[in-house]
Amino acid sequence: MQACSPLFTIARSELESLSTTLGFVGAGRMATALGRGCASSGLLDGDRILTTDPSEVAIRSFADQVPNSRAAADNRQLLAESDIIVLAVKPQVMPDVLAELAPHCDGRHLFISVAAGITTVTLAEGLPDGKIVRVMPNTPCLVGLGTSCYSLGRGATIMDGDLVAKILNSVGSATQVDESMLDAVTGLSGSGPAFIYTVIEAMAAGGTAKGLPPALALQLATETARGAAEMLLTTDSTPAELRDQVTSPGGTTLAGLEKLGKLDGASAFRAAVEAATDRSIELGQS
Repeated sequence: MQACSPLFTIARSELESLSTTLGFVGAGRMATALGRGCASSGLLDGDRILTTDPSEVAIRSFADQVPNSRAAADNRQLLAESDIIVLAVKPQVMPDVLAELAPHCDGRHLFISVAAGITTVTLAEGLPDGKIVRVMPNTPCLVGLGTSCYSLGRGATIMDGDLVAKILNSVGSATQVDESMLDAVTGLSGSGPAFIYTVIEAMAAGGTAKGLPPALALQLATETARGAAEMLLTTDSTPAELRDQVTSPGGTTLAGLEKLGKLDGASAFRAAVEAATDRSIELGQS
């Protein structure tokens, strides 16, 4: 079996409008990003998007960013009026949410969980009726550049997977993977933006320490990171090959790389991904 399917490359303009109704349990940043992406891409009309959340502030923010969306009175109404339910809550509160939803499920819903670490088996146990898909998106979904992976759980069909991919493509790209990989996906792309921000922050601090104005240093570090990533995405070169192209014997880049090596900087980021992966596993077990 292949590790993953090819990246979907459907452009937003090519997404066909769906006649389904999408409900979000939780109106936080990820729910808002997905809702906004579905609406702005034309995948769903705003009035086909509903949400619930105990926070009135979150509900108002969601409504502001997803025009014509509706706030359901409670999760029971959300289930009654939605075909697809996105479980956009923290892993720690997922058991309570599942217990609240289970009595009102009638077997027709597709449930999509974006909670880190919560397995499809756990979701299926909590929702005896309903089809299950587990997704790990990341925060660049907020700017349409999300990298998401998903796995099909109990009852979910290939057509359900295609539907999930369309939703995720409205905010970036989607890859189907075996569920055994999702904790590592969480550690790498789910938590990864925070690691990249740390790199950018540290590079900017180095520039400032050597005399650059802070705003300029941050701009240069940010645009350098974006440019480097774009080169990886648009060429067939590996990170090592591109690094070698920048590195001249006895030059400035080599001096910086040697310092990174002495401080074990690369190993620290590898360890960060591994630690985040382990925490995802722990969340699922607890």
